[in-house]
Amino acid sequence: MVTIHLIPGDITEQSVDAVVNAANSSLLGGGGVDGAIHRRGGPEILAECRDLRASRYGKGLPTGQAVATTAGRLPARWVIHTVGPVWSASEDRSGQLASCYRESLRVARELGARTVAFPAISTGVYGWPLDDGARIALAAVRRETERDDTFEEIRFVLFGQRAYEAFTAWL
Repeated sequence: MVTIHLIPGDITEQSVDAVVNAANSSLLGGGGVDGAIHRRGGPEILAECRDLRASRYGKGLPTGQAVATTAGRLPARWVIHTVGPVWSASEDRSGQLASCYRESLRVARELGARTVAFPAISTGVYGWPLDDGARIALAAVRRETERDDTFEEIRFVLFGQRAYEAFTAWL
């Protein structure tokens, strides 16, 4: 049975098999978690992302999908990039958010990853309310791992006290 941990801090410092990046569809870096992963991981990540854009994802990685690259200089083996949805008050995009977690775990499984670190996808500049984001994230990960012994540990690495408290309430 998988262990789920909540960790306050910096996802770029996690020694795990796979770190999940809350990427933008361009895969070429950005702000928040995405920018931090690209800065700390170094040019190897960007080079592989450029290759992905030149081959399979010419129009960018679609929302809710996931793809892996090297982790470069991060203390992980791989980075799994996933594009979360922008929150909308008028359209239910919760299925897309749950898909980010499911697809990231699918890619991690294919890679043979046993430990995975997630950020709180879409809860930063994409505006997803933390409480709802935490609920969706934990429910999706639990559903994906309940009958699967692939993973030893899933970490949610949470930036800021508010994020940590929101996830703690749902764990």
